[in-house]
Amino acid sequence: MTNPGWGGEQPNPPQSVCVRHPDRPTGLACSRCGRPACPQCLQPAAVGQHCVDCVREGNKNVRTAQTVAGAPVARSAKTPLTFALIAVNVVIFGITAAQSGSITSNFNSPLAREWSLNSVLVANGDLFRLIGSGFVHIGPIHLLVNMFALYLIGRDVELILGRSRYLAVYFLSLLGGSASVMVLENPLAATAGASGAVFGLLGAQAVILLRLKRSPAPVLIIIALNIFISVSIPSISLWGHMGGLVAGAAVTAGLVFLPNRRSGPEQSRGSAGVSLAWLSVIAVAVVCLGIIAVRVLDLRAQMGL
Repeated sequence: MTNPGWGGEQPNPPQSVCVRHPDRPTGLACSRCGRPACPQCLQPAAVGQHCVDCVREGNKNVRTAQTVAGAPVARSAKTPLTFALIAVNVVIFGITAAQSGSITSNFNSPLAREWSLNSVLVANGDLFRLIGSGFVHIGPIHLLVNMFALYLIGRDVELILGRSRYLAVYFLSLLGGSASVMVLENPLAATAGASGAVFGLLGAQAVILLRLKRSPAPVLIIIALNIFISVSIPSISLWGHMGGLVAGAAVTAGLVFLPNRRSGPEQSRGSAGVSLAWLSVIAVAVVCLGIIAVRVLDLRAQMGL
């Protein structure tokens, strides 16, 4: 008897190739889906090794770490918005200084006159002054003090709130300061500066510390000291500071205390898919705009417009 298979050469079984790189033979496979994969396409796992497709699919179900405001935890301490806001303020100051031909008398420039907050002119339709005035400064000391405070406070607040929430707090603080100035200060006076937004960030920082169950005493002391300075120096807009402080604290309170995180497509949502936290932000904006609207109507009636 003979067996033609004995002693002859055995054919090699076909070798598997990587599902992502067909030109790469491999003897490895994903321990999750079982598909062959080359070493480049495999990542160590708790049990075996997974291909990049399985890793990507698994990461979809992993919740991203979030701050108390619901913003993603930053992987680095970079705060681009704070530096961008500082840059914008510095550039606008440079423009006003160039237009006026003087660093110390830059408030006489056309841009400063067009952007500074004047309640009568706002009532006459120049609404951009409500926000634009927050980017105009009177002299270099005014600019340096506000930008230094923004640098110290803004970075921490931006890291906690995230970019969109940080911008909401900043600009609504500006708007709240403008609303307060229009109602409580001389309608013929010109007001400018980012201090309303800075006070809003101080209020935000105090609220964040409360949410983290830490003492806000250091921030409250700084706020009290600045209020004292605002009262002591007549040229400083006390009500602009107070309006910004209240608006910034109110917006931040809504962002960090009201439901904001969403564990599912229909969970923790307000109406129309908007979280309660963001609804509170909208509410603060509506209140500020409502106050401004009432004051505008009152001034227009006084001017006979």
